[in-house]
Amino acid sequence: MSASCPLTFKLIDGNIARIGSFFVIAFVVTYLVTAMNIFLYILALDFSIRLYLNKEFSIIYQLSKAIKKILKIKTSMTDSGAKRLAAQFGLLFSVILIIEAHLELTVALNITSLVLLICASMEFMFDYCIGCKIYYVIKKHYPGFHS
Repeated sequence: MSASCPLTFKLIDGNIARIGSFFVIAFVVTYLVTAMNIFLYILALDFSIRLYLNKEFSIIYQLSKAIKKILKIKTSMTDSGAKRLAAQFGLLFSVILIIEAHLELTVALNITSLVLLICASMEFMFDYCIGCKIYYVIKKHYPGFHS
């Protein structure tokens, strides 16, 4: 098995995912600046919609598609398995941030935000999906994972 993303035989547009990571950054930074929990709720809801309902109902997905079209960015198909796992991590981080915000755990919230911002920034700026790397390690040890 190579170090690239293992195939789930379902492809998505990686550039839409990259643009979407920009919106994740924007929502987290906006929360950090304003301390308005609504931004964390929107983020968690959007991850949930993309993962468990229909991504067509996701505001981040729709904005990402629109920006891709406006900027005339080419389609770059990539395996969906790692991106799906990364979105699950994003949902988990969003929920953790909501809990930390409500419990006023400022240090923990800042650390969690930083980790999420680093992961999203790596994807957005360098097309480096940390979820992909984690997915590779898990699939190597548990081949039936996420099938």
